[in-house]
Amino acid sequence: MSTINTGISESRRSDIAKGMSKLLAETYTLYLKTHKYHWNVTGPMFQNLHLMFEQHYTALALAVDEIAERIRVLGVKAPGSYSEFSQLSSVQEDPAPDIDSSQMIANLLADHEQVVRTAKEILPVLEGANDEGTNSLLGSRIEFHEKTAWMLKSLLS
Repeated sequence: MSTINTGISESRRSDIAKGMSKLLAETYTLYLKTHKYHWNVTGPMFQNLHLMFEQHYTALALAVDEIAERIRVLGVKAPGSYSEFSQLSSVQEDPAPDIDSSQMIANLLADHEQVVRTAKEILPVLEGANDEGTNSLLGSRIEFHEKTAWMLKSLLS
């Protein structure tokens, strides 16, 4: 980790970056899964789900970059390989070659909820760290994933 003098101690930057790296891994894995579902969704809700999944993976792609850049702002190298992501992420890939749209929705719902939990696990690490940048980023990520989970859950009702 490089020396940075922005008012966040080196040990706090390291701890925050560790949590953000897990968030990055989960966001990237969720991006891949959502993109896969976009390509492979079928059934009576095809058009709506195809478009919704595209909106979600586009937002996730932007988020991946924001999260990785925040890790770099903290002076830490961001993980960026499949092996690193698979070690860090609680969100798992979906190897199933053929699942129905309801199962896709349920899987994505669970994953968005997982990402919310991961983001919220970082919040206590920020207490007293003087890191408004990460706090702000986490707030927007939590808001996105909670809203997306709500919308996905509404489709299953």
